[in-house]
Amino acid sequence: MKRLAKETAVYGLSSIIGRFLNWLLVPMYVRVLDNIGEFGIYTNLYAWVALLLIILTYGMETGLFRFINKKEEEKPDRVYATTLFSVGSTSVLFTVLVIFMIKPLSEVLNYGTHPEYLSMMAIVVAIDAFCCIPFAYLRHKRKAIRFMYIKFVSIFLNIILNIFFLIVCPYINKHWPEAIGWFYISNYGVGYVFVSNIITTVVTLLLLIPDIIPGLKEKIDWFLLRKMLQYSFPILILGMAGIFNQTADKILFPFLFSDKEYAKEQLGIYGACFKIAVVMVMFIQAFRYAYEPFVFSHHKKDNDKSAYSEAMKYFIIFSLIIFISVIYYLDVLKYFVSEDCYPGLMVVPIVMMGELFFGIYYNLSIWYKLIDRTEWGAWFSLSGCVATVSIILIYAPQYGYIACAWASFVCNMLMMLLSYFIGQKKFHVTYDLKTIFIYFVLAAIFYLAGIYPTIDSLAYRLLYRTALLTVFIVFAIKRDFPIHMIKRKIK
Repeated sequence: MKRLAKETAVYGLSSIIGRFLNWLLVPMYVRVLDNIGEFGIYTNLYAWVALLLIILTYGMETGLFRFINKKEEEKPDRVYATTLFSVGSTSVLFTVLVIFMIKPLSEVLNYGTHPEYLSMMAIVVAIDAFCCIPFAYLRHKRKAIRFMYIKFVSIFLNIILNIFFLIVCPYINKHWPEAIGWFYISNYGVGYVFVSNIITTVVTLLLLIPDIIPGLKEKIDWFLLRKMLQYSFPILILGMAGIFNQTADKILFPFLFSDKEYAKEQLGIYGACFKIAVVMVMFIQAFRYAYEPFVFSHHKKDNDKSAYSEAMKYFIIFSLIIFISVIYYLDVLKYFVSEDCYPGLMVVPIVMMGELFFGIYYNLSIWYKLIDRTEWGAWFSLSGCVATVSIILIYAPQYGYIACAWASFVCNMLMMLLSYFIGQKKFHVTYDLKTIFIYFVLAAIFYLAGIYPTIDSLAYRLLYRTALLTVFIVFAIKRDFPIHMIKRKIK
C-alpha cells in the first residue's frame, strides 16, 4: 500500500500538474479564440481523439501488463516488442487511411472548410497511441521519474506553443506584421491549438526513442500476439464503450441541432465547465497509472485480496475530499471560464460524481482482468453506452447539455453497480462497505451544509466552507489514517 501510494503520488504529480497546467489554458481559449463556438470545435475534435486513442491501442496496454507479468513468460521484452509492433503497425495504417479519405470525412463531420484539422488530429492520435506502449513499459519497469520527466517536457512545450501562437504571435502581427507574416495566419484561431499539439506529440515520440529501442531488439512472437489479441479484444470493446460513455455527449451534440453554430456555442459552454470537473479525472488517472501494474504484480505473488479493499477505501476517501473541495470553491474556480459559460456551472457536481463512480468502477474491474474474463468488462461498458446514448438522444434536444451531464452520471453508476454485484460472485473481495457508506453519507451532508445556507459575502462563504472541509478531513484522518505513521513521517 505504501508503494501504491508513492507511485500514485509520482504519476499523479505529472498527471495532475500536467492536466492542471493544460486546464489553465481553458480561460485563454475561451477569451482569445474568436468565439465560444471555436472552443466547441476544440471540444468536439478532442472527444474524437479520446475515442480513437482507445481504438488504436485496442486494449494492448493492459495486455502488456498481463502477459509481461505471467509466471510462465520467460522473455518479458518479447512481450514488449510484440505489443510495440502491433500498435505501431495499426497506427501507421490509420494515419494513411484518414489522409486518403480526408475530403469525405471532413464533409461528414462538418469540417469541410478546414480538412487539415482532421489530418492533424489523425497524426496526433496515431503517435499518441504508439507512445502509450513505451509509457506503459516505463510503468512496468517502475521508472516513474523518467515517465514524469517526459510528460512534463511535453506538457510545458504544448503550453509554450499555445501561448506563442495565440498570444505572442497576434501581438507581433499587430505591431510588426512583416516579422512573422511568412508563417502566421491571423484568422487561423483554433487551428493553432492543433498545430501546437502535433509539434508536442512528435517531440514526445523523439524523447521516448531510448525506451523504444529495447522493443526493437527482440523478435516478434506471432503466437504470443494472437494470445494477446484474444485477451485484449474484449478490453477494446469495453474501452470503446467506456470512452464513448465519456465522450458521446461531445461527439453527438453537434448532430442533434439543425443550427450548427448554436450547437457549437452550447458545446463550448459545456466543454469549458466540464473542464472544471477535470480535477476528479486527474486524480483517477493518477491512481490508474499506479494501480494497474500494482494489481498484476501483486496477484502474481499470490497475496491475499485485502490490499484491493484497502485501495478502494482510500480511493473513495480522497475522491470525496476532492469532490467537496471543488464544489465549495466553485465561486472562485468559475473565474477560469468566461461569464458566457456561467450557466453551465450546474453540470460540475453531476459530472464530478459521475467520474467518481467511474473511478470506483475501475477499482472494481480488477476481478475480470485477473481471471482473464475481460468480456465482462465489454458487457458492462456496452450497457453503460446504451444508457448514455439513449439519454442524450431523447433528452439533449430538449434540455441541452444538462442531459449530457446526467447521461454520464447514470452510465457510470450503472457500470459500477453491475461490476460490483457480478464481481462478488466471480472474484469475491471483502470491501469495507460500512466505511464507504459512512463517507458517502457524510459527503452528502457536508455538501448540503456547504451549498444551501445563503451567505452573501464571498469571503465569509469561503471561510465557512473551509471550516467544514477541515472538519471532514480531520474526521477522515482520525478515523482511517494511521496517525502514528503520519507523525513518524513528519518527524
